[in-house]
Amino acid sequence: MEKAKPRVVPAAELEKQREFAALLCEVLPERFDGAPRAFVRTFGCQGNEADSERIRGQLELCGFSFSKSPEEADFVLYNTCAVRGHAEDRALGNIGRLKQLRENREAMRIGICGCMVQQESVAQKLREQYPFIDLVFGTHAVHRLPELLYRLYTNEKRVYAVANSPGLLAEGLPLRRESGFKAWLPIMYGCDNFCTYCVVPLVRGRERSRAPEAVLAEARAILDSGAKEITLLGQNVNSYRAESADGSPWDFPRLLQALDALEGDYWLRFMTSHPKDCSPALLKTMANGRHIARHLHLPLQSGDDRVLREMHRGYTAAQYLSLAEQARALMPALSMTSDIIVGFPGETEEEFRKTLRLVERVEYTSLFTFIYSPREGTQAARMDDPVSHAEKVRRFQELTALQEKIAARRSAELLEQTLRVLCEGAGKRLAFAGRSESGKVIEFDAAAPRIGQFVRVKVTAAKNWLLDGAAVDD
Repeated sequence: MEKAKPRVVPAAELEKQREFAALLCEVLPERFDGAPRAFVRTFGCQGNEADSERIRGQLELCGFSFSKSPEEADFVLYNTCAVRGHAEDRALGNIGRLKQLRENREAMRIGICGCMVQQESVAQKLREQYPFIDLVFGTHAVHRLPELLYRLYTNEKRVYAVANSPGLLAEGLPLRRESGFKAWLPIMYGCDNFCTYCVVPLVRGRERSRAPEAVLAEARAILDSGAKEITLLGQNVNSYRAESADGSPWDFPRLLQALDALEGDYWLRFMTSHPKDCSPALLKTMANGRHIARHLHLPLQSGDDRVLREMHRGYTAAQYLSLAEQARALMPALSMTSDIIVGFPGETEEEFRKTLRLVERVEYTSLFTFIYSPREGTQAARMDDPVSHAEKVRRFQELTALQEKIAARRSAELLEQTLRVLCEGAGKRLAFAGRSESGKVIEFDAAAPRIGQFVRVKVTAAKNWLLDGAAVDD
């Protein structure tokens, strides 16, 4: 089915936000005797990280500088996640610890944004039980941050902006990236899959893809800045559908090919990739790419067909396994990672064991495993769930133990091999740490600082998840 064209925030609206930012640049220095300091903390996924980069960019436009801790900040903003109950509990616990700071500093203001507060029940809870929170805005109001801040600092009242929306695209927002050599690049927002356990479509809105010209322009700017890795983001990047200015249709493989054609020495990654839309064209594009990392994150969630149907995933275990085999046939060195939910409502022991058997067949490099967490408003939250939490924990431990054995075996296969590694910073045990093309974390010694650069590293020791090595191109 053809997707509707996304609603784009009008240029006049963005100009209005820039005017609010200019006003704040006049108002705030008088109140704070100089530039106020902001602190932004992000909970959740890479999509939230990308949102926070745009939030920091707007704060900078409004005249804020940045602190390294809430204690040093005049404005604290927590960007929250709603994908699991644990994520919400963690965010609320951290928010609660800000109360004393707020009471001791009259001029301090606290804001909460993101997926968690886009839920009506959570927004109401914050309004009633957290009176020290000054600003609350959801995922659909990020581009309005200058206006919301202006209202906060001129009216001295709590500001809420959590209205639901099918979703908008706001191009041209200012950015402040945390890394000079790694960049998140959102290509689409929202989700149309409505998996029965997932709250994302309810808090992020429907799927909407950025124009290819906008994505390519941002990618060129990232590479021109010296970045060595770009990660394309979307709740399901395989669903990317857009039209270029000349009206020609673009899908994800075409966009990936165009990005891969850009000149430079860099890796191109993407996530998350939904199995039901993972096409042969995409796998061939990966295999033929010059810069595309040989790493595929392909969430399985369950290895049982009945559970997959209940989850509304749109594929069978056999179809998933066929995809994995096709990918490995085209790219023998491909690293695969996945997400798996343990204890989905009604999951039987035999259904769980089918998941274990499929994990053994695919041999993932790593897994992101979760015990099912009911999310208000989703279909699964209304399903019967007879399995005890203790039993779910047992299954979770069995799955993680299996994956640890697989990871140890796959890591051991890399001993004495020389890998290309992007050096990301200092190591905890050895001088430096980075990631290989497959996403493996490796710590290594080198004669000279190489942070932000590619390094050839020979693997000298292998653990379940980590590798040790030594640079061979000093």
